[in-house]
Amino acid sequence: MAYYVYILVSNVSGNLYKGFTNDLSRRLKEHNAGYNKSTKSGRPWELIYSEKCNNRLEAREREKFFKSGVGREFIKINIWPRSITE
Repeated sequence: MAYYVYILVSNVSGNLYKGFTNDLSRRLKEHNAGYNKSTKSGRPWELIYSEKCNNRLEAREREKFFKSGVGREFIKINIWPRSITE
């Protein structure tokens, strides 16, 4: 089963959210429907990046990278240079 690591941007605040899932379409719908407590206030969310991983462990490690200081810098430079806040 394939997993995906993804980055969302809030169209309200400009904040970024990083996560992983095995069903990207379903997960984006859940975020925008307000099912996730940590993303409910930032709706609507837009997918700005996704990356396919071979398994859950790989996806989790990649998510941890994006949430780290080095990963945030990587996002700022390569993926979403327009973000003001994270």
